Amino acid sequence: MTIGTSDVATQLAAIRPPATRVPPIAAEEYRARLDKACALIAAAGAGALLVHTGASLRYFTGVPWGATERMVALLLPVTGEPVMICPHFERGSLEADLAIAADLRLWEEDEDPVALVADAVRGAGGGTVAVDPLMPFAWMERLRAAGATLVDGAPVIDGCRMVKSPAELACLAEAKAMTLEVQARAAAILRPGIRASEVIRFIDAAHHAIGGGGSFFCAVQFGRATAFPHGLPGDQALEENQLVLIDTGCRVHGYHSDITRTYAFGQVAQEIRDIWAIEHEAQAAAFAAAAPGVPCEAADAAARRVLEGAGLGPDYRLPGLPHRTGHGIGLSIHEPANLVRGDRTPMAPGMCFSNEPMIVVPDRFGVRLEDHFHVTETGAAWFTEPQPSIDRPFG
Repeated sequence: MTIGTSDVATQLAAIRPPATRVPPIAAEEYRARLDKACALIAAAGAGALLVHTGASLRYFTGVPWGATERMVALLLPVTGEPVMICPHFERGSLEADLAIAADLRLWEEDEDPVALVADAVRGAGGGTVAVDPLMPFAWMERLRAAGATLVDGAPVIDGCRMVKSPAELACLAEAKAMTLEVQARAAAILRPGIRASEVIRFIDAAHHAIGGGGSFFCAVQFGRATAFPHGLPGDQALEENQLVLIDTGCRVHGYHSDITRTYAFGQVAQEIRDIWAIEHEAQAAAFAAAAPGVPCEAADAAARRVLEGAGLGPDYRLPGLPHRTGHGIGLSIHEPANLVRGDRTPMAPGMCFSNEPMIVVPDRFGVRLEDHFHVTETGAAWFTEPQPSIDRPFG
């Protein structure tokens, strides 16, 4: 699709959702997740895992709720039935979302849910509980005071969530395909004077129309604002011969897309084109470094070698790359492991990462190309093909 050749109404009318949609995660996969978690709990020397509301609760139970001040949690014992802690008045909603068989332990508004957790721990044989790192500290101190021994549950949770199943890869692939099409259609509606807010509204409407449930997030930056990785306040108007950076994503069954394109609206300076080419090379180098058994930090190092060879950096110095090269992605938009120095997690088939070694020229401009890949048995595979050029962002 060509930059700046269409309008909002035309592009929205042309969108069609996929003819065949990816199915949600099946019941047998939830059971397999629980079984894997139990093995990891036992290997960690714990008797149960306590999971807080959020992406990890959704991963193990199908319940897609966000956290509030009211405790909703899963206690998964190594032996015995999973236990769900939930406010009594939420029972109907919980049962409608719950994808696993579980013992419901419900609490009224004047009761203490931590006491229910403590009782469930004792019922599971007491001892050591591996705790979700996102569980509120105050609740866990009260659980500790009730006699439980607590250890970090991240090795259990990350040990399950980092490696994606074929069903999860399919959800991620569909979400990313949707967002890439939306990105292309957003480029088509650009015109001099268009406000960033209008582009953001279009992208949200396009994500709805294509079946992604609207935008999970959206950043639209023009000119100087591209030098700030997460933009600047205010509502910019696009000018002729400016650099455009758009970063956005949606979700399919909770699984995220997160794609950035940076391109020229008209003519831009040769310096910008040169930096764009270095960014493109760095992204390719990070991808080429990915393979089973390779530590995650190696991809970050590969991207930085390209930048340093071009006189940028080193490390996080600017002009250069001010942040990690990439992050894990799945039910959370940012999740372990990360493509960053110090993360020595060995890559494994099924692990999924963003690849976005952004180059910032302070207070002037920035270039970020972001696509995602998954590790295969022999190397890595792109979910979306990288941007081919600064003038042809979508081929």
